[in-house]
Amino acid sequence: MSKAGHDSEEKFVVTCIINVQYVYISDGRLKKVENPKKKNIKHCRLLNVISDDIKNKIESGRKVTNSEIRSFIKSINGYGEQEV
Repeated sequence: MSKAGHDSEEKFVVTCIINVQYVYISDGRLKKVENPKKKNIKHCRLLNVISDDIKNKIESGRKVTNSEIRSFIKSINGYGEQEV
């Protein structure tokens, strides 16, 4: 979940870890898998939710589709909305 920027409070899927400071994120809608957003990890609030299907595809080098990302984000809608 984004903490800062124009996409604040939006949910994304981390599609790639660049280094300890930056990740690539996608929401399958505005930020497609083909053109992910580079985001500073400080500006992200990580939710402890993992899609095993998406994770396995990324680890095995298979292509993740935008519709898979959209479906996953929709399935966790409401999760992480409240600050703990």
